[in-house]
Amino acid sequence: MSIPPRHFISLLDLTSDEFRFLIQRAIELKNKRDPDYQPLKGKVLAMIFEKSSTRTRISFEAGMAHFGGSALFLSPRDTQLGRGEPLQDSAKVISSMVDCIMLRTNKHEMVTTFAQHSRVPVINGLTDTQHPCQLLADMQTYFEHRGDIKNKLVTWVGDGNNMCHSYIHAAMLLDFQLHIACPVGYQPDPAFVTAAGSRVKLFNSAKEAAMGSDLIVTDVWASMGQEEEQRQRELAFKDYQVNTEIMRVAHKNALFMHCLPAHRGEEVSADVIDGAQSVIFDEAENRLHAQKALLEFLLCIQ
Repeated sequence: MSIPPRHFISLLDLTSDEFRFLIQRAIELKNKRDPDYQPLKGKVLAMIFEKSSTRTRISFEAGMAHFGGSALFLSPRDTQLGRGEPLQDSAKVISSMVDCIMLRTNKHEMVTTFAQHSRVPVINGLTDTQHPCQLLADMQTYFEHRGDIKNKLVTWVGDGNNMCHSYIHAAMLLDFQLHIACPVGYQPDPAFVTAAGSRVKLFNSAKEAAMGSDLIVTDVWASMGQEEEQRQRELAFKDYQVNTEIMRVAHKNALFMHCLPAHRGEEVSADVIDGAQSVIFDEAENRLHAQKALLEFLLCIQ
């Protein structure tokens, strides 16, 4: 009887020790790239994109190339998925021909359904509910700059979206405190907040939430697919910009992160995102190293 594959749909698919292992392994891979180390030689990653991406596509494709493997880019126009083929059929067919599948899509259920019917590991490259791959890179970046995040204070400012949900999961696994500042009507899913217990606290004031924080994080006010809500969201989030006033009340060594793309002058002021406390470009580069560690973990270690 074959062993079922190990999937990465949520950060909670990892233990705390595994999360820390992936962070440290990503740092090792970043600091010492060995072109002769090709653990995925002959392996193929299928990348299924319903939502476009810069960092997700490049990092997974480059990561597979560094490890001696290859990656296939599949949009809805390139497969029967865009023509209504049942997900379970697509999962069975695609997983019979490749060694791993990464999906960047809308509904979270698409990824979980794929995983249920796949014979190879399935990776969540982003859904409307969660973005665990980004958190691997974010936490790697914090560890590189400041060491272990255990018992630190992180503040999320803005929409209680997929990134916010994955930050909640990171707080649960890495044991840090998370303050979330959101306007009414845009808070994270209560089920995520409840599951985290005392590690998460909700605020109406961004400034209050940021007091003494070691890391300030935000995201765009209108995510992909929400563009028609832009004006409404600009009004709702007008008091939730990360600016010098917010950074001033945080810890003096606080870092600023943003998963990008960013809108300077909206969710973050230009002087913050381009300032000395911002580590956004380290964070973006670390998508490559964190995902190499993840691919190695799922395809070689498990």
